[in-house]
Formats: sequence, structure tokens, C-alpha cells
Amino acid sequence: MRLEHDPTWLRRVTAAQEFGRVAVLFGGDSSEREISLLSGNAVLAALQRRGVDAHAFDPRERALPTLLEERCERVWIALHGPGGEDGTLQGALEYLGVPYTGSGVMGSAIGMDKLRTKRLALSVGVATADYVVLHGPQDFDLAVERLGLPLIVKPATQGSSVGMTKVERAAELANAYHAAVALESSVFAEPWITGKEYTVGILQGAALPAIRIETPRTFYDYEAKYFRDDTRYFCPAGLSASAEQHLASLALAAFDAAGASGWGRADFMMDAAGRPLLLEINTIPGMTSHSLVPMAARAIGVDFDELVWRVLETSFTRRAAPGRRG
Repeated sequence: MRLEHDPTWLRRVTAAQEFGRVAVLFGGDSSEREISLLSGNAVLAALQRRGVDAHAFDPRERALPTLLEERCERVWIALHGPGGEDGTLQGALEYLGVPYTGSGVMGSAIGMDKLRTKRLALSVGVATADYVVLHGPQDFDLAVERLGLPLIVKPATQGSSVGMTKVERAAELANAYHAAVALESSVFAEPWITGKEYTVGILQGAALPAIRIETPRTFYDYEAKYFRDDTRYFCPAGLSASAEQHLASLALAAFDAAGASGWGRADFMMDAAGRPLLLEINTIPGMTSHSLVPMAARAIGVDFDELVWRVLETSFTRRAAPGRRG
């Protein structure tokens, strides 16, 4: 059967049995499997503590139609990266008729693609850094001329800063490009921004308090995000009330422009003039001990278990449409 989606169907759940049997999807086979295992196990434990009939499900080990055989009524998606966060899994769950958390097919696919997210964000007035798409060495001179040095090279659809490289000299561009293109064919460069970094979590259509991030590393990379103990987080972020509200409105606008929904995160850098520039949105953020959305939720009195519960509530915005079962 197919699924229909309507944000107005979102409802608060008071009893764990209302969720039915829940599969927590985590692991997978993307470059972010390690983090997905951490997120998924944390989510699974939180749901079970709250009395939800939740079960682990690694799509690398079992075929998705097994969800129907096991009579799973909904899915909490804790898969990160391609194959879990890019709309392909969401499309498969749509086909199976199993409601799931977070963004749908379109929002997931666009949110995973930093280039398309940038273009859509610009269309609704959310500023982003300038960029040059790199198709090969023929674009290196243009990138240096237009963006200056240093700059950063990024693969367009990888998460957790995988494949990103800071380039300080033109001669380093080739290695940075090859590191990114080894992961995927869509690669681009942006100018290096030295301002403060902020992230804004989104939960059920509302923005959470902003977090300011400081890292002693070159940038907020994979190691800094998940394993370093010297990365510093500030929540409250030290912004004025109006600046905090402005950042929240930009995050929600970017999320909406990409067609994302349910929950997620938007990341920003401040330029030299103090203007927020959107880096990307994340439709399935990490849920580890170092993760940002749980940190922001705690600032408004929502602990980890309650956050996981509220994300699961977003699955109620999808329900089986009338018609025959596929």
C-alpha cells in the first residue's frame, strides 16, 4: 500500500502501546555506518526505557520486506548518509506502506545534496557561501580565482564532513578533489569562512535553541563531531534575542525550501560581516553522546528519551492510503 503524508496528522502520544511494534533502522553500509550504530543503539535503548516495543533492524543484514513479516507498524530511521538519508530508504518504506520518522523522499534527497539545498535556500532568501562546481582539473583555476584561498572542497552528498578538505595552496586542490571524487562524482568548492559556527535543531516544526561550536581542529570534521573531547559547545549560543530569532527563521526557511519535515538540523557559519551563511541541512542528525540536537533539546527541558519519543511521533504524519496492498 502507499503512504499519504500530512503534517496536520502529527499528534502527541501518551501511551507507548500506541506506537505498536517499532523497528529502529541503523547500521547500513554507508561511510557513516559507525556513527549510525552509535545513534541507533542509543535510540533503541531510549525507546525501550519508555516501554516502546522497539527492535533493532540493520538493513545490511536483513531485507526491508522483513519489516512486514515481523509486523512492524512504524520505523525510527537512524541511518546516516547515502542509502538511508537520501530518500532511497524512504521510497522503499513508502512502497512497503510502513510509516517512518522525519523527512519524506523529496526532502531527504534534497537535504542530502548540499548543492541543491544551497540553490533552493537562495531562492527563499537564505544566504549561503559562494561556490564553484568542480568537474575536474579544468575548474581548479576558476575556483581559486573566484573563491580565493584558502577554500574548502566538499563532496555534495556525504554527511558528517566525510571527504572534506581545506585547501591553502592551489597545488593542494588536485589531492582535495581526488579525495572527494573518490566518494562520489558531485564535488564543489567554497571559500574558507573563519567566522563562528552555529547549528539550529528543528523538532516538529519548531526551532530549538542555537548552539555555537568551537573546535581546535582545522574545522568541525568527523573526528571533532563524534570523538573529540576538546570540541566546545555553547547553548545558549551567546546571540542577542533578535539574532537568535533570525537564525531560527533562516533554519526553518531552509528546511522548508528543501521539502524537509519532522526533525533535523541546519548549520551556519557567520561571515566577516556577521551574516549567517547556510552550510547545509541534515534530515537525520546524529543521536550520540556528542550530538547537537539532543544538546539543544536539553536546553528547553527535553531529555534524550523524550526527544526520541517526539521524533517517533513524527511517523504519525504518514499513514496508509486506501487501496490494495502491494
